[in-house]
Formats: sequence, structure tokens, C-alpha cells
Amino acid sequence: QVQLVESGGGLVQAGGSLRLSCAASGLAFSIYTVGWFRQAPGKEREFVAGVSWSGATADYGDSVKGRFTISRDNAKNTVYLQMNSLNPEDTAVYYCAVGRRFGSLAQVSTAYSYWGQGTQVTVSS
Repeated sequence: QVQLVESGGGLVQAGGSLRLSCAASGLAFSIYTVGWFRQAPGKEREFVAGVSWSGATADYGDSVKGRFTISRDNAKNTVYLQMNSLNPEDTAVYYCAVGRRFGSLAQVSTAYSYWGQGTQVTVSS
């Protein structure tokens, strides 16, 4: 059974930082692309960042480029999302998702098969 467990969310002031983690189990984690998505109330789910199975390639949504960094530690079956210079528009539930085996990165949610339960990030002004 595949499980993805996000952690690291919370309340932070504008300009602050948070580091999210996504721990995976039940699959050969190191051969899958992984992505982070977010969803704010009343809005569609939005691609935030993705990392290739090797960790060599990353992709970011336009709204987070230059502020967020995705990385992975395959030895720990964990993906991280370092979020800097947070602003209230970053407030959302953040989800980790596993995508394609040895696949290319994708920004569409339909390319991802397994999802975590989400972690809330709230940025106050």
C-alpha cells in the first residue's frame, strides 16, 4: 500500500520560511517523479514544484519560481519543499504526489497517481 505523509506545515508571517517534507512508503520511491501541489479555498489545485526520479531536474510553477526549492533524498524516501519569502497568497493545503516511473516532469495533476493527505500552510500578513 502506497502512503505519502506530508509534514512541516504551519502558520508563518509574511517573509518567513517553511520546509515541507513528504515521506513515502510502499513503492520503489527512487524511480518515480514527485510533485508538490497546493489548493486554496475556492481555487483549483495548482502545480507548485516537481522533481525527477534522479533529482537532477526540477520544475516550478510561475508563482513560486525563485522562492521555493524542491529536493529529494532517495535513501530516506523523502521529498522536501523549501519555501522562502512566503506571502499570504501562498496560503493553501500543500499536497505531495507521486507521478511517473522514470518519467518526465509534468505540471498536470492527472500525471500523478498517488497523493498524500495534505498539510496546511498559512501565511499571515
